[in-house]
Amino acid sequence: MNIPRSSGVILPITSLPGQYGIGTLGNEAYEFVDLLGVGAQKYWHILPFNPVSSRFDYSPYSPVSIFAGNPLMINLEIIDKEEWMMDDILSGLPQNKEKNAIDFGEVIATKMPFLRKAFENFIKYAAEDAKNYFNYFCQDQKNWLDDYALFASLAVHYDNFNWMNWDPDIVTRKAKAMKTWREKLNSEIEFQKFLQFIFLKQWFALKKYANNKGIKIISEIPFYVNLYSSDVWSHPDIFLLDKKNLVPVQVSGIPVNHRNLRAQKWGNPLYKWFEGKKLRESTLKWWIDRFSNHLHFVDMIKLNHFIGFESSWAIPFNEKSAEKGKWIKGPGIKFFNKLFEKIKDLSLIVDDWMYDSIQAEKLRDELNIPGIKVLQYAFGTNKENHSLPHNFVNSRVVVFTSTLDSHTANGWFYGPEMDDDKRKDIMNYLGTDNWDEFHWKLIQLASGSIACLTLFPVQDILGFEDESRLNLLGKSKGNWTWKLEPGKLTTNVMLKLKKICTLYDR
Repeated sequence: MNIPRSSGVILPITSLPGQYGIGTLGNEAYEFVDLLGVGAQKYWHILPFNPVSSRFDYSPYSPVSIFAGNPLMINLEIIDKEEWMMDDILSGLPQNKEKNAIDFGEVIATKMPFLRKAFENFIKYAAEDAKNYFNYFCQDQKNWLDDYALFASLAVHYDNFNWMNWDPDIVTRKAKAMKTWREKLNSEIEFQKFLQFIFLKQWFALKKYANNKGIKIISEIPFYVNLYSSDVWSHPDIFLLDKKNLVPVQVSGIPVNHRNLRAQKWGNPLYKWFEGKKLRESTLKWWIDRFSNHLHFVDMIKLNHFIGFESSWAIPFNEKSAEKGKWIKGPGIKFFNKLFEKIKDLSLIVDDWMYDSIQAEKLRDELNIPGIKVLQYAFGTNKENHSLPHNFVNSRVVVFTSTLDSHTANGWFYGPEMDDDKRKDIMNYLGTDNWDEFHWKLIQLASGSIACLTLFPVQDILGFEDESRLNLLGKSKGNWTWKLEPGKLTTNVMLKLKKICTLYDR
């Protein structure tokens, strides 16, 4: 799997400088694509773009559906220009008070009524062609859309996503209950489908614009899914759930290793990968459908928690201690052979930097898929550290200066956890004694390596410190809220990035 020598930038859609509280698929996204072009970048790496919930702190890695798009990313200004939009949906929308942070609760409370007003206008005033296009979309995507729209409507009705506490007959998806609820919630179901229709329309327009500019989009597929999601509710047979009460038999987590100071219990249900020694057909089909759907939206997929395809840390559901788990085998090479049979020219990178697993590394290399090196974790142990650029054995590597879970480059280097002796050691490796603008020095180190692809968070390009972190591990509330302020990422900054990338043939 060959990636031409190139470079890209990491920024979630929601972190774009949108004027109504959150980044969207509107002007701010197109302007960002233009800036990527100025900086000679070839990739835009976004996070998962699925619907999020307050129950899981709006984490894009715990969405309520891994097939659906996040309605909060829909741009109202684009809707306002639709021929069928007769009412004013912008003048009453409060602009963002906190320019560098997302208040998800406020965004939902203010934006969703306007989206409902847009849906009413579509029903009343849309031309026949527009309605036919909507109906075609609903039919074309019905393999996931029907269940998701019903699930989302039930969540509105019950005011929660905990489907195990709903009407027992809808929990177990009895045919009569499914029919009754579809009729009862028909208007809400159509609204939920409309949101996905608009999201897809705006997304494809943006993707076409980016691709025409020579920029490809990278996004992630989280390995695990949320227990309280439409995915588990609609496909309980592919998860290790107790047949009586549908709670997980075992849940996900990770034991202590050199990256984790403590074992973690995440609580996601595990997959039923096998029937005997063969891969379970229903699980395999669901995963292939998942990849196929995702490839409509992006050009390259990053496999989050890649180790899970080799083995998963399984913790008994009622066990409080994450340490009392065990490794159980994943689908391994058999899964990928089936996947590549069904989907040709699949472009992948694997998120493997967090865990040292000889078996997972072997699987990665057997598949010829690039893995990830994070330069922050290259220093401080010994000169044989495999994340140091001089130890890269081939170009099948993707280099990050930092990740969404780590310190920013400057937050790490200038922060209180770093001592001066270590700073001197790092600067010796970089061949300078000037400690200024460390972020550019780290970007230059990554760019000059033999890695096929370098990916830089916007926070590192701008030299921001840890106040701009997206996710602080161990912090249960307040993550995923950082937003880029308008005017911070300038043409001059991107031209400086272009100079480095051009110097190193990226």
